[in-house]
Amino acid sequence: MKKLAFCFSLLLTAFAGNVFANNSAVNNSLAKMGLKAESITPSQLTGVSTVLTDQGIIHISNDGKYLFKAQVFYDISGRVPKNVTNQVLVKKLDALKNQMIVYKAPKEKHVVTVFTDITCGYCHKLHEEMKEYNDLGITIRYLAFPRHSLQHQSAKDMQSIWCSATPNKALDAAFKGDNISPIKSCKNDIAKQYQLGLQFGIKGTPAIVLQDGSVLGGFMPPKALKEDLEQQGE
Repeated sequence: MKKLAFCFSLLLTAFAGNVFANNSAVNNSLAKMGLKAESITPSQLTGVSTVLTDQGIIHISNDGKYLFKAQVFYDISGRVPKNVTNQVLVKKLDALKNQMIVYKAPKEKHVVTVFTDITCGYCHKLHEEMKEYNDLGITIRYLAFPRHSLQHQSAKDMQSIWCSATPNKALDAAFKGDNISPIKSCKNDIAKQYQLGLQFGIKGTPAIVLQDGSVLGGFMPPKALKEDLEQQGE
């Protein structure tokens, strides 16, 4: 038994060494580009790693020699193509569930997450049509994405909204143009929300994230969004 345990220990050590060697090559290449990996996981393509950086997801060959420009891999084996690249980001999105401001559909059929900004005209339009989204069975979950940067007043205002005792009411009021009562900080940190938006590759608002991690950029009317969700099997 001792011999078996010793051999098993050697096997684990060798395996760990190989993994470290692969990641080491990837990390060396990232360092040359001034990037740091938050996580490195095997992609759906043999010999290629999916790397999550603070700038988003990239793909690099395990030997560190080749960088893939394509941002998204799709699984096309089923009836509808599925985004498989952003699965690592979907996990991070789920980790922020408790920070989301949610407008739940009474008869929920679909769930989307919207990165929003209270200074964005089309974000206002989307919010004005919330009842129709909900009536069509679409639950809207909001995260903050201050498009003018975290130093802008809008970021401070959204931090106050997300820290409000009644965030839904505070957000409704903000979209109506009411004054926002300042609240400095709380457990809801919009900087984390903003950073996740950057990793999704979001540059403008509203940005609608589907459950598979696909991103629909820009405003979509309720019926158009419903049709899109049904076509994609969401």
